[in-house]
Amino acid sequence: MKWLCTVGVAVSLALQPALADELFGNHPLTPQARDAFVTDLLKKMTVDEKIGQLRLISVGPDNPKEAIREMIKNGQVGAIFNTVTRPDIRAMQDQVMQLSRLKIPLFFAYDVLHGQRTVFPISLGLASSFNLDAVKTVGRVSAYEAADDGLNMTWAPMVDVSRDPRWGRASEGFGEDTYLTTMMGQAMVESMQGKSPADRYSVMTSVKHFAAYGAVEGGKEYNTVDMSPQRLFNDYMPPYKAGLDAGSGAVMVALNSLNGTPATSDSWLLKDVLRDQWGFKGITVSDHGAIKELIKHGVASDPEDAVRVALKSGINMSMSDEYYSKYLPGLVKSGKVTMAELDDATRHVLNVKYDMGLFNDPYSHLGPKDSDPQDTNAESRLHRKEAREVARESLVLLKNRLDTLPLKKIRHYRGGGRAGGQQARHDGQLVRGRGGRPVGDRPDRHQKKRWAITAK
Repeated sequence: MKWLCTVGVAVSLALQPALADELFGNHPLTPQARDAFVTDLLKKMTVDEKIGQLRLISVGPDNPKEAIREMIKNGQVGAIFNTVTRPDIRAMQDQVMQLSRLKIPLFFAYDVLHGQRTVFPISLGLASSFNLDAVKTVGRVSAYEAADDGLNMTWAPMVDVSRDPRWGRASEGFGEDTYLTTMMGQAMVESMQGKSPADRYSVMTSVKHFAAYGAVEGGKEYNTVDMSPQRLFNDYMPPYKAGLDAGSGAVMVALNSLNGTPATSDSWLLKDVLRDQWGFKGITVSDHGAIKELIKHGVASDPEDAVRVALKSGINMSMSDEYYSKYLPGLVKSGKVTMAELDDATRHVLNVKYDMGLFNDPYSHLGPKDSDPQDTNAESRLHRKEAREVARESLVLLKNRLDTLPLKKIRHYRGGGRAGGQQARHDGQLVRGRGGRPVGDRPDRHQKKRWAITAK
């Protein structure tokens, strides 16, 4: 018996390179070729490997790099977010290629909301421009920089229509007008994904937050939304559908409840509307920790039940929690989650990876080995000219008091305030480059003259 087990292990190890070699090649990026490829791959995967593809984790104190290495080796991770340095991304993809059995590539994602290294105006500013070309510039440059950093997906655009200024995330969306939000969200998807998310300088988008996240009662984050079907589909749904019709490969599901049901557990929303009526073929991703929230919502009795409810309702990937990896094996074994349901969720994730071109080249967005554009001449890689042009388009003069404009022919104008001469300490997504790491920060007080603005 021991001898037979040893032989079995040896045969399994010997087959690993062959299994991996079959995955990679010049695969046609067509739905037909993809479906055949993924169907064949699913037959080779264990239950644990399928569950691993549904896990989206963030690198940090809860998941240090050493722990992630073991997860990758055991096939327990499908994607990584919040990692934005190319050497780190390459190291993790190397671990997949060198340590895991099937070597199914990871994809890497990040919140690229209004620029990656180059900071553009926030979405409300873009909406103020009423200029779709400006939006496309932001999308094109953001995708270029994100892909150049090694990313494959962005959690953008946010197309939640918001009409309550008390809502703290209004700045991430395009405002209160349904038509304007629809057009701008669609333009962002088209410009970020380009001809194909598999292209060297394109990234896949994730339309969010589905659905009606900007209509939370009282403007309170995570609150409930109650509205008629007419208002929902006329005022709030069009931007999501337009983004998906433009080809967005992912949907991030909202944290709020909609007419009494949390979106994360709403099979009507995620299956009847999204899949059956709209024909969406991509992945659905829970928002940060949303599956845990189902217990607080009262629609799940415990963590295991929350996983059952979420997967059966249509959540493919679980963001930033261990619930899927911890509880799905037992749920599948007991039959509370069927193999068909697990395969369906895994298929969506593998489809997206195929569309990203990762089975053609897992390193397609990583460039030369051991290089990182943030550390190599980063300042010259910023798209400052484009950022200035878009910023000019976004400015709106509400009232020209004291004839401030046009500016007089004074050569120098100086900006100041409490942050003068200090490194910016605000939200990294608002005033810094990628990942909250400053790019071209304000110099100290002895160098202020460099920051005087010259007007001609």
